[in-house]
Amino acid sequence: MLEDVKAVVREIAQREVTPRFLKVKHSHKPDGSLFTEADSETQAALELALPRISNVPVLGEEMTEQRQHDAWDAGRDGMWCVDPIDGTSNFVAGVPYFAVSVAYLYKGERQLGVVYDPIADEMFSAERGHGAHLNGEPLPLRAPVTELRRALAGVEMKRIHRELAGRLAAWPPYASQRNFGASTLDWCYTAAGRFDIYVHGGQKLWDYAAGALILEEAGGRLASLSGSFDIANIWERSVVASASPELFELWRDWLKAAGA
Repeated sequence: MLEDVKAVVREIAQREVTPRFLKVKHSHKPDGSLFTEADSETQAALELALPRISNVPVLGEEMTEQRQHDAWDAGRDGMWCVDPIDGTSNFVAGVPYFAVSVAYLYKGERQLGVVYDPIADEMFSAERGHGAHLNGEPLPLRAPVTELRRALAGVEMKRIHRELAGRLAAWPPYASQRNFGASTLDWCYTAAGRFDIYVHGGQKLWDYAAGALILEEAGGRLASLSGSFDIANIWERSVVASASPELFELWRDWLKAAGA
């Protein structure tokens, strides 16, 4: 199944996403987020192609909330979860940091994940129990640092509560931070060792479904700011993560002490 999904994602991204990069008009959804023709066409193509691999419901970002909940309720025995373009703001602005994300869940548990960056032609993938890879190379590509003060952190400030955001801005425990604007790729960069640690104040199901599995299968650790990752609200979860179990403990403990 994994190879079939990778082939479908690459083909659809190269057909629907890449040709529209720097050329697409955009509009705004009711929540203020950007939306493009590439988002809708990519999701439609995935909704058509994925059931040919496994004929189960598809839950996508560009569906109405009611359709998303209906797909979740109907997908207990198998479900596709897709983000047609994560990082639409980057896509519209010409910033080459966005991805197509597809996950397969069974009984609510992540079983397969694919995140494809069509500009870099980087295909991150994982299947439960079989490790994680980038273009066929096992992840992580680089061993994370061992000291928190030397870490490169992926940090999404705007969804972190004000007190913790202030601590991170004024007295960060790490060496440097990045925020590139595409959660699905942030997971993969952490799994690859490009980020040593990661924190995000709130992600939707399609933001984490594939990436969380890729990190897990790369040997990483994850939690939410409030505790266990998988007992948090499925529709929006905060993230604390690292590809290194040892560094994860240090990072989580610092966040707890800082009032997370």
